[in-house]
Amino acid sequence: MSISVIRTLILYVLILIMLRLTGKRQISELQTSELVVTLLISNIAVIPMQDTSLPLLSGVVPILLLVACEIVMSLLMLKNSKFRRAICGIPQIIMNNGVIDQKKMKMLRISTEDLWEELRQANIFSLDEVKYAVLETNGKLSVLKKPQKDTATAEQLNVNNPTNEFELVIISDGEIAESSMEFCGISQDWLKKTLRKNNVNSKDIFIMTATPNHKYNIIKKEG
Repeated sequence: MSISVIRTLILYVLILIMLRLTGKRQISELQTSELVVTLLISNIAVIPMQDTSLPLLSGVVPILLLVACEIVMSLLMLKNSKFRRAICGIPQIIMNNGVIDQKKMKMLRISTEDLWEELRQANIFSLDEVKYAVLETNGKLSVLKKPQKDTATAEQLNVNNPTNEFELVIISDGEIAESSMEFCGISQDWLKKTLRKNNVNSKDIFIMTATPNHKYNIIKKEG
């Protein structure tokens, strides 16, 4: 038992040192190659922890080798931009001048719900606010607001009761989200009338958003 504890502590300290040597950050910020190395290290470290009959070096050597490979890969990516693009990919523009690139989203396998979640995390609750949205190589979404939407604060404008409109997705890729409709106080009748007014069927809609004040935005499917 004591041997297992000692091995675990040694490997724990070793992994911390190795990850510090690679200069890596949070899991969400890891590049593809970095994530692969991290997962492999965690799996390799478990083997000598569980099986005390194996030499400790059987776990240490592969970990050192993986970290060395990652450091070499990082140096190569710093020196060669083409190599970096081949390994990590390139940022992808999924909203250009306020227009969603549906083909790019399908290629990247990003759903409208994924896009909307990333926008909310960027403190954006309306598609009208977005000028550009770029999916970075680490999976994060960078957003540039439209100049007219990047307004001053209510305090700066001396507004006592500012009103914020919270948009929710009520149709995503042709599927109606009834929970979002209920939150916005939207009935099926209102939705049907709105779709008829815009001469569109729900199956032909890529994304439709609405606010509790019944302000809506419709983006049709391409093709």
